[in-house]
Amino acid sequence: MKNNTWILFSVAAALFWGVWGVISKLIAENVNPYTNHVLFTVGMLLTLPLVWRKLRAERPNRPGISWGLVAGVLAVLGNVAVFQSFSLGGLAAIVIPLTNLYPLVTIAIALLVFREKLSWINRVGIALSVPAFVMLSGQASLFTNPSAVFAQLAPTSWLLFALLALLFWGVFSAAQKVTTNHISAEWAYAAFMVSCLALSLLFVALGLCNFTLSGRTVGLGSLAGMLNGLGVLCSFSAYKAEGKASQVTTIAGALQPVFTIGLAIAFLGESISWLEIGGIAVAMLAALLLSNEPKKELYEPHPV
Repeated sequence: MKNNTWILFSVAAALFWGVWGVISKLIAENVNPYTNHVLFTVGMLLTLPLVWRKLRAERPNRPGISWGLVAGVLAVLGNVAVFQSFSLGGLAAIVIPLTNLYPLVTIAIALLVFREKLSWINRVGIALSVPAFVMLSGQASLFTNPSAVFAQLAPTSWLLFALLALLFWGVFSAAQKVTTNHISAEWAYAAFMVSCLALSLLFVALGLCNFTLSGRTVGLGSLAGMLNGLGVLCSFSAYKAEGKASQVTTIAGALQPVFTIGLAIAFLGESISWLEIGGIAVAMLAALLLSNEPKKELYEPHPV
């Protein structure tokens, strides 16, 4: 029987990333993305005791570690690309919905390269996830004034960086799956942390970080990093538990904003539009359909 714990790990990843999204909002205006990545790395390193025993008990192989390092680099490059897109004039109404579609890249890789097989129910779930990603982006102008939004879609440098972020994050999720084909989720996470730490040191060496921060910002930034790291660990665990790349990344990607919106309403007093309510409903339905695993029929041999 197929191990369905990947579903629980996928939802857990979405939950951790959802809480991370709420906390990140509290410090978004206080730190630049490079400094935020350093704080993220510090927080993630605090989760090391959770995997230390497994790291000591197993010896990883070179392909697994290599792919884990690649996954970490791709994730960080995606973050940097989004920042560059905004700094070059990219509108949130376009950049956020566009980059939220990164699971489509993972799905394409999963179906064309990994040769993953999906039931028709799973395919309906993927189809529903696309409007859910857009509806939950928080950019209502995409629906209220679409002509003005699409008028901005010209071949410009900010659009290029937004597309790069889409590509980097999509390939990152696929790389996670490849990594766990070779090593445990814990070792994959450790390799991911090494990449993040190396890039943090590079950002500091290049003078891209600003550390004139309050204790509150440092504390919340590190907490956000810890939660983000736990989300990454859960996603690695979902892949290791035989979760398909096309399903894991879509479920986590669709449910993450659902958790973020719910927590923002509860703790930050934010309001919610009918568009986002619809997006939550569609995202939950998509996740339910994607988690469906058809039972294999058992055939008894006919007596001779």
